Amino acid sequence: MALAACGAAAPAPGLPDPGPVPVVRPQVLAEIPHDPQAFTQGLELRDGTLYEGTGRVGRSQLRALDPATGAVRAASPLPPAYFGEGITVVEDRIWQLTWQDGVAVEWDRAALRPLREVPVDGEGWGLCLLGDRVVRSDGTDRLFFHDPADLAGTGSVAVTLDGAPVTRLNELECVGDRVWANVWQTDDLVRIDPSTGVVDAVVDATGLLPAGQRAGADVLNGIAHVDGDEYLLTGKLWPTTFRVRLPVPPA
Repeated sequence: MALAACGAAAPAPGLPDPGPVPVVRPQVLAEIPHDPQAFTQGLELRDGTLYEGTGRVGRSQLRALDPATGAVRAASPLPPAYFGEGITVVEDRIWQLTWQDGVAVEWDRAALRPLREVPVDGEGWGLCLLGDRVVRSDGTDRLFFHDPADLAGTGSVAVTLDGAPVTRLNELECVGDRVWANVWQTDDLVRIDPSTGVVDAVVDATGLLPAGQRAGADVLNGIAHVDGDEYLLTGKLWPTTFRVRLPVPPA
């Protein structure tokens, strides 16, 4: 099934006026079951496995999912005091942030076994790998850059849309030379040029999760690149993951 709307659409509330920046709607290609108990904080597809980081104290996990069915292939818990956040794959390892615990956990990707913890200065929200650096969000209008070997900080950039700050940047996905970010408590995604912090495209996903599936569901918060302009989108406690096309102009 597909949303009727594609191409230009009005921006959802919560973002600055986009001005000349294109705003598009996702086109739904398929629906995949998603665990409605998963408080999704990070999502990344790699080599036929969909990795998911989930949150909440005492319930946070790193999971490996079948991307076609949503079935959980494997899952490992974080220490019970931690609130898990964003994830990203770095070769044979996975980094997983914690929210306010001041650490990130490095996992063995194949075994989903924790290897070590490293300090992180500030809150952890979203995470993705962009070439030779890891990008982190902390719920503000900034993206932070880190060394993928140990998450040592290397810089940051402020994010703007038509000159205005974009706050509440959450789950991230790095694609090519751009960074996609969910904007917390909205149905919006923004595409960011990390060299300047400028948003060059917006996705308005209002209504992606139908009203009949919204009971108990929280906000949109999960984006994983599939191929080309296809992505997987889901949210915290959502019963469905959507395979979508994002018809944005080339970066």
